[in-house]
Formats: sequence, structure tokens, C-alpha cells
Amino acid sequence: MEGDPGRSTRHYGVHDRAVAALRARYDALPAGSPVRLAKRTSNLFRFGDRTTGPGLDVSAFDRVLEVDARRRTAQVQGMVTYERLVEATLRHGMMPLVVPQLKTITLGGAVAGLGIESTSYRSGLPHESVRELEVLTGDGQVVVARADNEHAGLLRAFPNSYGTLGYALRLEIELEPVRPYVRLRHRRFHDLAAAAAALDQLVATGRDGDHQVDFLDGVVFDRRDIVLTLASFVDDAPSTSDYTGQKIYYRSLRERAVDHLTVHDYLWRWDTDWFWCSRAFGAQHPLVRRLWPRRYRRSDVYHHLVALDRRHRLTERLDRRRGRPPQEAVVQDIEVPVGRLPEFMDFFHREIGISPIWLCPLRLRSDSPWPLYPLKPGETYVNVGFWSSVPLRPGQRPGHHNRLIEDEVAALGGHKSLYSTVHYSPEEFWAQYDGAAYTAAKRAYDPDGRLPDLYDKCVRT
Repeated sequence: MEGDPGRSTRHYGVHDRAVAALRARYDALPAGSPVRLAKRTSNLFRFGDRTTGPGLDVSAFDRVLEVDARRRTAQVQGMVTYERLVEATLRHGMMPLVVPQLKTITLGGAVAGLGIESTSYRSGLPHESVRELEVLTGDGQVVVARADNEHAGLLRAFPNSYGTLGYALRLEIELEPVRPYVRLRHRRFHDLAAAAAALDQLVATGRDGDHQVDFLDGVVFDRRDIVLTLASFVDDAPSTSDYTGQKIYYRSLRERAVDHLTVHDYLWRWDTDWFWCSRAFGAQHPLVRRLWPRRYRRSDVYHHLVALDRRHRLTERLDRRRGRPPQEAVVQDIEVPVGRLPEFMDFFHREIGISPIWLCPLRLRSDSPWPLYPLKPGETYVNVGFWSSVPLRPGQRPGHHNRLIEDEVAALGGHKSLYSTVHYSPEEFWAQYDGAAYTAAKRAYDPDGRLPDLYDKCVRT
């Protein structure tokens, strides 16, 4: 295994033993057999996956190895959740540059499958703050990829590869200092074009008048009701809100102009109600909320409930008995250039009709594109997140609405994330996600195809 021979065994001895054990388990698998991770948790929305083949237990890779506040870096194993990572870094007055919204997203998952949050307009995507990446590749090797070594191509191709090139075992990431509180200012708009123009200006300057903007996102409640949240680190707060109890964060955006949260509660403001999706389980009803234990009001619990429902088709059976039309799950995150956002939203309101909708601006830190998710450097995009279902009208086939979205996003020069359902043909898919770059990386690091193919994993399953 490649690495730094001078690193301290005090920090890395446990990790090195876990790597050695994982290599031994890999070597014990039948030659040429398919390989997959054996994971207990997932934030993917492909509940039909039934991957075959031996599973590699990676549960030992769930530690924060080191936080170096002086260098503003952390050494982290790939299966560490952001909940545990943030807990460790906040003790040092630091945070990762981008903290995805949900607590049980893992660092390795956010890098291999992309992640985003309200610092992305200034800090890009999670993989852009990775300085070093240790990977178990498809051919059973453990390599360390950096921008300045022979595995730099793997570092560039790893984002959006979804475990089809290898598995992240350890990552060195950049951190930034925090202050105790976050001040939120909710600015309302009644026109999408005006909101998009404001986003563009805020991303370009990073300021709102005299205020520095450290965090930026928004919610579209309907065509004429859009709220952008401009948030800034502060040292003091007159009082702080708590949205882990009876109050619900997304409703506060229309109820108050200014708010304050601790930095911890700001980072996890969306997790308690899974943005707004907890309403599907009754968790926003005042009586149900009082009875629902606070420790179970969190995204992973809701995800397990959805997985159970999908696996046993409970809602589908109930709708059929009640004579309701079949529902198509429309659970997606897409990016479009900020100038095309009004066009996309006009299409979305007309053809899809889901609300609320999350907006999160994004600008790459890098001056060159990342091959498998080739957003243009220097261009501002807006992530649009929508997570619900839409009734299928007579004659509409399953996937109808998702396919419409894919076509519109491509026409507007955007991309969509691959954590949920994908309907592209192979030609469309590889045109969107750089098939040539993927093929080159696959040949180099998984020549026998022991890991799944990206198209097979995201589309055919």
C-alpha cells in the first residue's frame, strides 16, 4: 500500500490494521467474482437494487482519525457519517467546507456520489476539498491518489463513480473555522427571474450590502413565493431557535425575517424533518409530533420507512384499493445554469407540480471540470431538489415525469445526480457523464470488471 512512511501510528495504526484485514477478505474471494460493499445504511433512492456477489464488510472504516486545526485538515475514514465528522471538527472550532444536509451521509459517499449544501456557492462540492484519497480499487489494490502523483486521474474520476471504480478507505479533507452562531436572513421574492438574478449577484460578490454571506440557499413554495436564505457566521445571538422539537424549520422561512441558530443546529437544520418530507409520515402534525420521540425525528428513520414502503409496495396497494391513480416517485436533484433557472421552473410547475422545491447555488472551486460530472468552471449553477410523487394519468408509462425532467435538464445545459432513478439510454448517459474518461479509469483500476459498471448500477438495476 502506498502512503506516508512518516505518519504517526498513534493516529493510523487502527486504520492500517483495518486495511490489511479488508485486503485479506478481498483476496479470499473467488477469483473474478463480482465484489460489492456490505453496508447497513444508504441514502440512495434505488430501492430495487439487488446486487449479487460477495459483500466486503467495511464497518471498521467509521472513524475520524485526526483533526488538525492548525493545518485546517482532517484525516477521516470513508464510512464516517457527517454527523460524527461534524461532532469531531466542531470540538476544534472547525467544519468541513461542505456539509451535506443529512446526518447519515458518509464522507466516502458524498465524494463518490456527490453532495451539496449552502456553502457550495463558495466552496464547490465535497470532493473539491479532498487533498488525498486512499482507495481499494476494483483490482484489489490499495492506492493513494493525490493531485500530484501517478493516481491523479483516479482522484479526478472518482467523483460521481458511485463505487464502480473503488471504495474510499481514508480521505484527507480541508476544514474551515466556524463561529458559535449563524444569523439567517430570509428574503422573499414573488418572481423566479428576480430570485435567480439575486442568486447570481450574491454568488458573484459573496456579500449582501454590508453583510458577508457565508451560506446561501432557498425554497420555492410556489410560483409567486420564493425565499432565499442568506446566512452569516456571528459571535453572538440575542436568542436561538430550536427546530428539533415542535417548531419546523422550513415553515420559519415564511414566518420570520431574521433568525439565529447555533452552528451545529444550522448545519443540521434540514435533517429533523428531512427538509419537509416528514409530513408524509404525519410527523408534522402537532399531536403526532409530540408523541414521536425526538431521537427518531431524523432523516435515516424516514429513509428506512420509505424503503420499507417501497419494498412491500404498501402505499401502492392502498392506493389501488382506494381507486387512486398510480404514483410515480419523482425524487431528484438537478443542476442548471442560474440563467436557465426560470425556464426550468416554468417547465417544472407546468409539467410536474411538486412543491416545495429546494434551491442551492453552486460554483466549482476547481479551474478544470471533473470528468464524470462535467460542470463548467467559472459558471454558476443552481441545484434544484424535489422529492415527492406525481400521479400518472391514463396512457402515461412509469418513469414519464422523470424522463421529462431528464430531457429538460439536458436541453438547458445541466446535469442530474444519479442517487435516484435514471432513464437515459446508454448513448445519452455517456454523453452526459463522459464515457471516454470513465472507460479509461475503469480499465486502469478495475480491468476485470469486478465492480459494477456505472450505467448498469444507476440505470439497469
